[in-house]
Amino acid sequence: MTISCFSRNKYDIKLSLDTFYFEADPNFSTSHDYKAAKIIANDLIQVYLEDQLHKTVYKEKSTNLPKLNWAGSKTALTELIYALHAQGAFDNADIKIIAKTFESIFHIDLGDFYYTFMELKNRKVNRTKFLDSLRDALIKRMEEQEEE
Repeated sequence: MTISCFSRNKYDIKLSLDTFYFEADPNFSTSHDYKAAKIIANDLIQVYLEDQLHKTVYKEKSTNLPKLNWAGSKTALTELIYALHAQGAFDNADIKIIAKTFESIFHIDLGDFYYTFMELKNRKVNRTKFLDSLRDALIKRMEEQEEE
């Protein structure tokens, strides 16, 4: 296709014009506007269909799992998120991304988790209360299973 096919009032009849060209206003359209528009439209349809397919597959995978709702306090979840971030458990992920992911997974709104973390830092006694209770509960379960 030559450049002239995108110039008004200039067309090369050998470039197989669509019949649409003869109905279009030559002062407004070029000889191959319609073909270019069809190509762009088909590309956009492909992107849309792939996106819908991805959403359908993802939805099917996620609907097989039961929904988890966080039963603990928001402060406890914030403590856990910051502990996992401090440990580097998520490949250098930003704390905000980790928090938003946990909010989505557990169907909870943490609100201003930065402020909650500041409150955790200002605790006078047992700054990691939730993490300590997790550790104690795990050790207790292990000991109970050893006794069986």
